[in-house]
Amino acid sequence: MRFLKSDSRLIGVLLVLAITQLIGWGTIGLPAIVGRDLAADLGMSLPAVFAGTSVLYVSMGLCAPWLARSFARHGARTVMMVGTIVTAPGFVLLSLAREPMLYFAAWIVLGVAGSATLSTGAYIMLNEIAGRQAKKAIGALMLVTGLSSSIFWPTTSFLSGHLGWRGTCLVYAAMMLVVSLPLYAFLAPRRKIVGDGAGEPVKSPPPPAIPRSTFGLVVAAITLNAFVNFGISAILIELLRAEGLAPAQALAFGSMLGVIQVSARGLDLLGGGRWDGITTGLVAGTALPLAMLLLMMSEGATWAVAVFILLYGAGSGAMAVARATIPLVFYDQAEFAKAMSMIALPLNLASAISPPLLVGLLTEFGSRGALGLTLLFSCATVLILVLLGRRRPRVVAATVTLSR
Repeated sequence: MRFLKSDSRLIGVLLVLAITQLIGWGTIGLPAIVGRDLAADLGMSLPAVFAGTSVLYVSMGLCAPWLARSFARHGARTVMMVGTIVTAPGFVLLSLAREPMLYFAAWIVLGVAGSATLSTGAYIMLNEIAGRQAKKAIGALMLVTGLSSSIFWPTTSFLSGHLGWRGTCLVYAAMMLVVSLPLYAFLAPRRKIVGDGAGEPVKSPPPPAIPRSTFGLVVAAITLNAFVNFGISAILIELLRAEGLAPAQALAFGSMLGVIQVSARGLDLLGGGRWDGITTGLVAGTALPLAMLLLMMSEGATWAVAVFILLYGAGSGAMAVARATIPLVFYDQAEFAKAMSMIALPLNLASAISPPLLVGLLTEFGSRGALGLTLLFSCATVLILVLLGRRRPRVVAATVTLSR
């Protein structure tokens, strides 16, 4: 934890981002709590209501490459401020929805805003401050933001119980302007070039160009894992029920997942100076196919389900950090924002299509259909990470070796 003690500037950034990312991710989880109320008021089916989240991810993905130039030119702080301002009318529009068209339009607005404010912008801001050392800071941030549902699900339940879901949307719109926007405007730092410890910028030769094939491998590994992680997390309860667990038992096992994922992120943070994103991905990624195989072969045995939750939770939790930090291995500050913005498109599209696709496989072919596809994608991810490990830039590989 030395990096926290040695850089008060980084502590300030982490506090700002911890609060704003908790609010950002927590508030868009609204349908998880008030989905049935939304369906009743808007005359929509429950799956159609949850499709709003898919619209959000698609919008985020499509806008992300378009924002790459803005992140590079103006810095993360400015882009995230604009995105926060756009989020407020998105929630206002959602509160005014009376039919499906306006409902989905609101999620498009929230997706456009989210492409500027959620995750990608935060990682770019940390990279602007810490450079290649941002992995530790990203791990610390993800440790906090992993608690967003734990904090905002009861918050949404409380607010909707007193104000209704429409009033809750208005509260969340106000929260963006009263809490998040001032934090970015007054406490988030402007872009800073990493110095040599004495406050002077480090002048170093430009890094060697990264081959397009390497970028393709980075995108493939991150996208395949995002498909698995977002898909399995979305259908976990139904998957466990398909394995023969009673509803209450499936819910009990599923509720353990978040705690295990956050714990895995904490372990990665503690050892963040000893390995890079590729190493984290290899170790964590190996746990995922093992988890899938175990559940496929166990026929719903309780002990096997418990081990599956442990392996999948630990692997997916650490892989979330790896997805955000693998690009740090290959890209410097100047290129990181562009790379992350380009990666966000396939990542968010995978996040959007995986839940309905896996639900379809689960319905049509049972748990073996969904588990078979995620097993294939998990194995492919590990193989790609092995290839990426061989392509590490020499300076990064030397740094990882010395840190051990």
